[in-house]
Amino acid sequence: MNEAVQVNALGTMTAGTCVEPGLFELRQLPRPSEAPEGWALVDIAAVGLCGTDYHIFEGKHPYLQYPRVIGHELSGRLVEAAGDMAAGELVVINPYVSCGTCRACSRGKPNCCTRIEVLGVHRDGGLCSRIAVPIGNLYPATGLSDLQAAMVEFLAIGAHAVARSELAAGDRVLVTGAGPIGLGVALFARLAGAEVHLLDLSPRRLELAGKRFGFEHLHSDPGSILAGDLADGFDVVFDATGSARAIEAGFALLAHGSTYVLVSVVKDDIRFSDAEFHKRETRIVGSRNALRADFERVMAAIRAGQIDTSALLSEEIALVDLPRRFAELAEDRESLIKAVVRP
Repeated sequence: MNEAVQVNALGTMTAGTCVEPGLFELRQLPRPSEAPEGWALVDIAAVGLCGTDYHIFEGKHPYLQYPRVIGHELSGRLVEAAGDMAAGELVVINPYVSCGTCRACSRGKPNCCTRIEVLGVHRDGGLCSRIAVPIGNLYPATGLSDLQAAMVEFLAIGAHAVARSELAAGDRVLVTGAGPIGLGVALFARLAGAEVHLLDLSPRRLELAGKRFGFEHLHSDPGSILAGDLADGFDVVFDATGSARAIEAGFALLAHGSTYVLVSVVKDDIRFSDAEFHKRETRIVGSRNALRADFERVMAAIRAGQIDTSALLSEEIALVDLPRRFAELAEDRESLIKAVVRP
């Protein structure tokens, strides 16, 4: 259901808007007062900023038209009862608005809907006080704080990638890219029983991964990683770098009988040796967005204390302060895991 949605409005609200590359400002937009059938109004509680938002600010996102209200890592409270959820209930918002009728949707894969519209990318997002969302995209955040609920979406991307990999306990796993998405992948790969290694060119990111999350196998040199016990390569390699060059280099790190999961998206063509690919009987898997089961898996892990969300949180920022901070945040991603905005 990704056709244009009309909502009745009452008054205005402040919305964080990327007007054009390099220009983020607060604009006054109509505040929704009534949602169409099958949708619900949610008062936003917290919004996580992620690489997508920074790429939009930097003009690097391939699917975006400006101006755009950003924000897709969202938690909020229902304005009115919807489905089995009560008014005022805290919810996690799944930002992937699918059509429900294409072949992917009919096969239970709305995360890669043919006509998908992601909040904050293809349509305006939730960096504002209120938003209308399909009821099916709202998940009760029972037992979570509003800050924790705003972190579920990016962790669900990692959980989905791990599910797609079909890794087994004891597998030797390499995650390339120790940013927020890579950390999410690493955390859920570890929960699945894998021996997790992290590769990143940034010493600061590796330091954070070790100190905050207890990862021990940290590598900063892709050229010398295949040595000693690692000479045979890795059973599963996840790429979360956003770099075509890094993706291509990752093929050499794969063990025979391995799986390569591409989590990050690049605009460039990817080239690799077919002979080496076949020799290893490598399986290449694309991983896009997440499913409801992934969101539920993340929430269960947070409730069980398996994911320390306090270690993920870098800072809280008031929306009113974001215009003067946005460029700084975009430039300081090596030491930043997750900044969360309060509308």
